[in-house]
Order: sequence, then C-alpha cells, then structure tokens
Amino acid sequence: MNRRLQWDIFCKVIDNFGDIGVCWRLAADLATRGHRVRLWVDDASALRWMAPAGCKDVQVLPWEEPLDLRAARLALQPPDVLVAAFGCEITSEFIAACVDVQGRTGPKPVWINLEYLSAESYVERSHAMPSPVQNGPSAGWTKWFFYPGFTASTGGLLREPGLMQRQARFDCGAWLAAQGITRKGRPDDERLVSLFCYEPRLLGALLTGWAAHGLEGRPVRLLVAAGRAAKAVKTLFLGKKPVMSSFYGHELLSISYLPLLTQSAFDSLLWACDLNFVRGEDSVVRALWAGKPFVWQIYPQHDEAHLHKLDAFLDWLQAPPSLRVFHAVWNQSSEGRVAASQPLTELSAWQTCTLAARSRLLAQGDLSSQLLEFVAKKS
Repeated sequence: MNRRLQWDIFCKVIDNFGDIGVCWRLAADLATRGHRVRLWVDDASALRWMAPAGCKDVQVLPWEEPLDLRAARLALQPPDVLVAAFGCEITSEFIAACVDVQGRTGPKPVWINLEYLSAESYVERSHAMPSPVQNGPSAGWTKWFFYPGFTASTGGLLREPGLMQRQARFDCGAWLAAQGITRKGRPDDERLVSLFCYEPRLLGALLTGWAAHGLEGRPVRLLVAAGRAAKAVKTLFLGKKPVMSSFYGHELLSISYLPLLTQSAFDSLLWACDLNFVRGEDSVVRALWAGKPFVWQIYPQHDEAHLHKLDAFLDWLQAPPSLRVFHAVWNQSSEGRVAASQPLTELSAWQTCTLAARSRLLAQGDLSSQLLEFVAKKS
C-alpha cells in the first residue's frame, strides 16, 4: 500500500506494561513504513524508559475522560484505520466525532480489534472475521477481529524491517561493556542468562542449583531485569528463603541487576545471552526473533486457562521433552517442592528448536505487513 494512512490506536494499560509495549512497537513500525499514528493510552509513563526518543509521525495522546479531540485534529486528519488493542472499547465520543467529520456516507475507517496472542486453534478460525456494528453513531460500520499468531493462517507477529540484519551486526562484547558487565575469562567460560519474570516458585531452587553446579557445568552470569524480576531475586537474598544461604562466597553464580531498558536495549539483552527467561506477550516474540534458547513464563490466570495456552504454544514450537518439562515446572502455580522437581536444561536442543521455529516465522508475513494488506482490501 503506497497511500499514507492515518492510524488511531487505542491502548489501556492493564499491568506489567505488555499492552503499551506491543502498541508502541506497532505504532513505531507503522510510522517507519510511512504512515501517521495517533496512540491513545491511559498511562504513557512506561514510554519514558521504553522509548525515550519517541518516533517521528507517532503522536502519543492521553486517553482520559473527556478526550481532548482538538489535539487529535480530526477535522484535518480523520482516521483511515482504528485499532482497539486487546479488547479495549474505543471511546464513543471519538467514534461520534469521526462520524461527524467523515459523514455517514463518507469513507468509513477500517476498524480492527487487535486481539491477544495465542497458538490455540480458535485463532485461525476467528482471524479476520467481521463483527457488524448494529447500534450507535457507527451503525453500519464493521469491526474486524485481527489475531496475531504463529501460523500462515493468522495475522503474524511484529517484526520490523531489518531486524535480522540489525541482529547480525550486533557486537555482544561492546554491548556488555556499555552495561558495565565484565566477563570472567573467555566468552565460552560462562553462560549469560537473562531473567525477565514474575515470581516463579522454581526461582529459588533454580538459583541454588546454578550456585552449586553452574549451568551445564559452566558458571552463570545472571542479568536480571528491573522491576518484578529484580525484586523476586533480591527477596531470596533477604533471608526469606533459607535455601539461598549457599550463595554467599560461591563463584559459580554471579548476578547483575539491570536498569529499565529501552525496547531496543531489551532486544540486545536477548541477543547477548545464552538462555533467556521471558514473560508475557511482547518479550516472547522478541525471544523467538533472537533465536536463542528461552523459557516463557506466561501471564497467569486464576482459572489456569493460561496452561492450555502454554501447551498450544509448545505444540507449535515443537518443543523437545526437556523444554516442555521446564516450562511446566516454571509455570506451575500450585504449592509443592519445586526444588526436587527442577528439570534438566539442554541448551543445544532448545536452540535448535528455537531456530527452526524462527525459520518458519520468517517465511510468513509480519503483523504490520499483514495489517496493511488487510486494510488495503477493506478500504
């Protein structure tokens, strides 16, 4: 599509900043492809560290009551595309203003409900399905369900142009030095592991195992993300978990706490490490593009529906048995003796699996490209 489009993306930040992370990546990707984006968000505070430089042609607007419609300049730039991210409801006053500007007989924006990421079978069945609007000022318009996904029958995953080339040029040693991280001996002498997680029950047992035995016989340098992951690790050191007493004076495990990272720096972290622990939707996609062994802590749901979602993902991933076992224990929510259940890591097999999955994904269209193709057909 050559025409420059005006996109309005609406995002409600629920928690943990995954919502705004995905929406920002999408907005920035569309803008770098030549489009204009208004990103309406109820809490944009995370963008101060996630994307401090902003992005040309992305305007971040506060989603509050009432909306400041003057800032959007709808009369000059009515939306060509509306995106309601993750089940949020676009404010009715915005819809009414769009109708006033464009008229009931004028061109209607393509209205997309961008859904959550899942590998479950319903995604392929539901992707690109219409939902006609029956009532209100937008009666006669159509919403379209758009599902990101892992197969060719879905909307694909966010992947900005040039991402693989950027990774190929990545200088791991220079990046680590810029973070103030000095490696012990040669690069192969220790394993670099990133930790971006909630509060998994296995964490204490895992760190104790690394302190006693390393990872596959090598010392571990653990790079801990700021926020809940750092708090979870530090809590273990405060004596609330007696199992941590064996850490003191041990040389097989060293821990570095990272500051809040920009999205670009987070990609670099994943590229630098030999094993990545990630959580939520945005970071698991970035872990796939990194092509390194990874473990995903899926967002927990009270009815444990997330475990079915996890199983579907592991099926698609064609995960080897050891990786499935590790995921099962890492994501368990019930009480129990996790130390005795600590599974074996097999990084070589895990990386082979990840690289094969990445190759399958690279053969498919990315999310932004598919959205643009879809909009071109529906406009």
